[in-house]
Amino acid sequence: MGLRMIYAGILLALLSGCATNGAGTEGGCAAFRPIYTSRADALTDGTAEQLLAHNLTGAQLCGWAPVR
Repeated sequence: MGLRMIYAGILLALLSGCATNGAGTEGGCAAFRPIYTSRADALTDGTAEQLLAHNLTGAQLCGWAPVR
């Protein structure tokens, strides 16, 4: 009986992390925004790559659109 309860607890913990939509999954998109730069900013190649990766990830996961 004890082993069966452990398996049930593990299964419950794994299934509770599978939410794909709803109020609980919007946290990341609400907490983060795209990073914009100006012409006056001096970026290293590494910083520019990190900004690009951040903005591309946000576009893919949160639907961020480019500013025109």
